[in-house]
Amino acid sequence: MGIHVVVGANGATGSVVCTELLAAGHTVRAVSRSGRGAPPGVQAIAADATDTGRMVEVCAGADTIYHCALPPMDAWLPTYVDLATSLIDAAGRVGARLVYADDTWMYGKVDGPMREDSPIRPVAYKGVLRALVAEMISAAHVRGQTETVIGRAGELYGPRVVSLVASNVFAAALNGRRAVWPGDPDMPITPTYIGDFGRALADLGQRAGVGGEAFHVPVAAPTTGRTLIAIAGRQAGTTPGVGRMTARTVRLLSPFVPLVREGGELLYQFERPFILDDSKFRELTGLTATGWDDGIRKTLDWFRNDPERARYRLLPRKFN
Repeated sequence: MGIHVVVGANGATGSVVCTELLAAGHTVRAVSRSGRGAPPGVQAIAADATDTGRMVEVCAGADTIYHCALPPMDAWLPTYVDLATSLIDAAGRVGARLVYADDTWMYGKVDGPMREDSPIRPVAYKGVLRALVAEMISAAHVRGQTETVIGRAGELYGPRVVSLVASNVFAAALNGRRAVWPGDPDMPITPTYIGDFGRALADLGQRAGVGGEAFHVPVAAPTTGRTLIAIAGRQAGTTPGVGRMTARTVRLLSPFVPLVREGGELLYQFERPFILDDSKFRELTGLTATGWDDGIRKTLDWFRNDPERARYRLLPRKFN
């Protein structure tokens, strides 16, 4: 068994990666700024991942490093680029593979399903940053600095996920409030369950022959926001209404709601079909996605076990 280092191990994605690697029998070093919040059984390490020298120490002897760190959106510049620079350098110096947890923001507005070879046309600055970091990581592989592989997810949902969708829909369903969906609730969409994302990243980190590649991780069949809200309400025993977060709503709330302020520029993703083609990964691995009923059930269970989160209200009462 090998040594695997998960950076951002106390986050939603990193914690799943840790759990998957532990189950496979690996030694797992779980890195975060605090050194707290990682799953039991790992070697928890407090470290600043932008400090290359420190990361070389932490990653010594590692087979694979997983970049799952995600700074607060309002601190992306310059932290996100600094993280990538540090982890690329550290992976190269210790001879480890680097697995990057990515998303689809760099594709921008697309017509038809998103594939790994879709044009990179970001329309928001966060998409530009994602495109830049993905290019940095791919370039490190091309020039022989370190072996890299990228796993990309769609809009995330599941336990511990904080987003415009997750932070509004599930608490609203539990409390019978109106769930305000970003964009058009009737547009086809393929969100990614956080457990599937972490499992796919762990698989890529252990799999030979995938260096230099990017993969879309498994997603369930296309659905709509309205359908997801209805499933959540049925499982919660409520009938939540369905509202719509428009560009005007974003403008009104941005001064007061940080998540809306930072995430509002990505509203375009929910105003048109947002479908991820995961066939490349499925055909390689045989892994499939968690179904909507199962994923939503697990998500609601997490909210129920956290009373403060279950009472959470992303938007002012006027909106939900």
